Amino acid sequence: MNKKFLFSLFLSGVLTFTFAQQKKITLENIWNGTFRTEGMEVLRSMKNGKQYTVLNFNRSPRNSSLDKYDYTTLEKVETLVASSSQIPYFTSYTFSDDESKIILATEVEPIFRRSRLGIYYVYDIASKGITKISESKIQEPLLSPDGSKVAYVRDNNLYIFDVAGKNTQQITTDGSYGSIINGVTDWVYEEEFAFVRSFAWNSNGTKIAFLRFDETNVPHFSMDVYGQDLYPYQYEFKYPKAGEENAKVSLHMLDVASSSISKVDLGEAYYIPRIKWMNNPNYLSVQTINRHQNHIKLHEVNASDNSVKTLLEEKDEAYVDVTDDLTFLPDDSFIWTSEMDGFNHIYLYDKNGKLKKQVTSGPWEVTDYYGYDQANDRIYYQSVENGSINRDIYSISSSGKKKKRLSAKEGTNSGDFSADFTYYINTFSNSKTPYEFTLHRANDGKKIKEIKDNADLLSTLDEYEMVDKEFSTIHINGNDLNMWMLKPKNFDPSKKYPLFLYQYSGPGSQQVANRWMGSNDYWHQMLANQDIIVACVDGRGTGFKGRDFKKSTYLNLVKYETEDQITVAKELSKLPYIDEDRTGIWGWSFGGHMSTNSLLKGNDVFEMAIAVAPVTSWRFYDTIYTERFLRTPQENPEGYDNESPFNYPELLKGDYLLVHGSGDDNVHVQNSMRMAEALIQANKQFDWAIYPDRNHGIYGGNTRNHLYQKMTDFVIEKLRDRPKKPSKLLKQPIKG
Repeated sequence: MNKKFLFSLFLSGVLTFTFAQQKKITLENIWNGTFRTEGMEVLRSMKNGKQYTVLNFNRSPRNSSLDKYDYTTLEKVETLVASSSQIPYFTSYTFSDDESKIILATEVEPIFRRSRLGIYYVYDIASKGITKISESKIQEPLLSPDGSKVAYVRDNNLYIFDVAGKNTQQITTDGSYGSIINGVTDWVYEEEFAFVRSFAWNSNGTKIAFLRFDETNVPHFSMDVYGQDLYPYQYEFKYPKAGEENAKVSLHMLDVASSSISKVDLGEAYYIPRIKWMNNPNYLSVQTINRHQNHIKLHEVNASDNSVKTLLEEKDEAYVDVTDDLTFLPDDSFIWTSEMDGFNHIYLYDKNGKLKKQVTSGPWEVTDYYGYDQANDRIYYQSVENGSINRDIYSISSSGKKKKRLSAKEGTNSGDFSADFTYYINTFSNSKTPYEFTLHRANDGKKIKEIKDNADLLSTLDEYEMVDKEFSTIHINGNDLNMWMLKPKNFDPSKKYPLFLYQYSGPGSQQVANRWMGSNDYWHQMLANQDIIVACVDGRGTGFKGRDFKKSTYLNLVKYETEDQITVAKELSKLPYIDEDRTGIWGWSFGGHMSTNSLLKGNDVFEMAIAVAPVTSWRFYDTIYTERFLRTPQENPEGYDNESPFNYPELLKGDYLLVHGSGDDNVHVQNSMRMAEALIQANKQFDWAIYPDRNHGIYGGNTRNHLYQKMTDFVIEKLRDRPKKPSKLLKQPIKG
């Protein structure tokens, strides 16, 4: 026999054996940490710009330490504080402005998404002394600029603790659960405006500005908590649903020396989503926005007499986004981001609110603002200039000239800059490369050294059946939409595969991005290697393709997004390797609303859907989010009801799995209960699961594994192994 042929046969056998040894991804792999990525610990630049701090943890023995590192060497310089017999184990920290003292957080417990209660201490770096702020659990402690005092909230009231004297002064006295809140936000501000602490020290520690919420007339919400005891109990809080009354919010000014409080008159301000002191300690900036959220104002408050001047205002036919990009330069001129030219860009204003320059421009979006280097006149930002699925880091002068692309690799790049903008740490990933961390010079982007990568994870993944995401665009309803697709590893174009769509689709969101995988991506890989084609398309209303594309769904939330997913399924079903009779869709939260609507309104296209924690009526969701996109139900009832799936349960033809956590404080289980009741009364069979006491994330213990096993079984039974439909052609009788 030919020796060359024998060698080829042997090599073929080796390759076949090697391929056969690749393992299939399991749910246990996904949820037990097999594919966990190595990350950089959260670091914070010291004010000298040459060093940074990292909070490090050890599991055995259990301790924590706050360590200082050098940017150039990445080596530890010193330990600032470590847990010990005298210093309790701490899980977060905050410096005073002068970096002389540190607040250490212990015994922290969550309230809602961002809010926390805890026992806090002040650590003095020079004396190494430690002082407990309060015997009770408190919220949001913040050191004065010189580190001599701590302001915090307890039981809805604002307090000030004197560190040296170890005495406490109660500043407000009217705080009461369910009615008055001082210094922290209510539920809806926390969730939708994304902040909790609503007080701030000025730059010399003489004033504190704070917000007061009067939620007395906000409708009351309660949900059952089943727990482990004989009787369940009700958890109660104020939750303003669309069209209902919000808390009345007001701005107040505390003079620290005299303890006097005065109210600032902001006119007809409805929401106050941001307060921020300027560099001049006598001036506070305040952002206000109307209930429709289409008219935002930036005010200047003179803290000496509480007089108010409007610096700028911006209107939009749909809505205006609230961001944290406002930055005051040394002379209190300021940087602001806006979509006013159709894309999100950076603008420079003088201290009186006069526009000096639109700094960035073009048919692309600025996606993150990193800051301004005054000494070298460089603004640092992230954008999608290199394609809406990619992210790059750039610098530009305040005149809009001398723009530089600092990142080099195509994918998702983000920057963490030193305080003086000498260095930055670049976090990079793309769909084929897990996170890489590298140190760079900020002035030109030159890489100084590699810090950490995930080469070990790539080696682990070599043992498993993995396929690459195929990125493309698909032309749907007049738009080129971003898409990715996963095909089985042993893909055969002559076969017919079921199609399973995944999406979220919420306003300004993005699921089709050139970045590393998350948990759902591994689940999609698992499904792909069970002979299912998985695809994702970002339809109208999603982000980073300009104002008009994002806001095209205004007043008709879910209508056009659903039409896009239905059309996507129809178009992809024309591909020769996709079985048009086995089409499914799934999503979570907004995506659960979408999958439900798609199954019902696209009942001639979709055979199955999974909806996890779905909104089923926007009437049940909160004011700030919902009214931003739909206005109130009183103004736009059709926009609320025409896309509410429990108003047309009779349209259900396919298989439907409905999942919710009973302890969801965000999208209440009421949504799924109303959907279930509508389907029952319409005599429509469906599958469902309620996870006791689980919140919107539906996790804890074995919960995620159980949920994804249920979803996997449903996909296999109702999609992959779905019986083929009878032929549409009637067989002709055989003539004798």
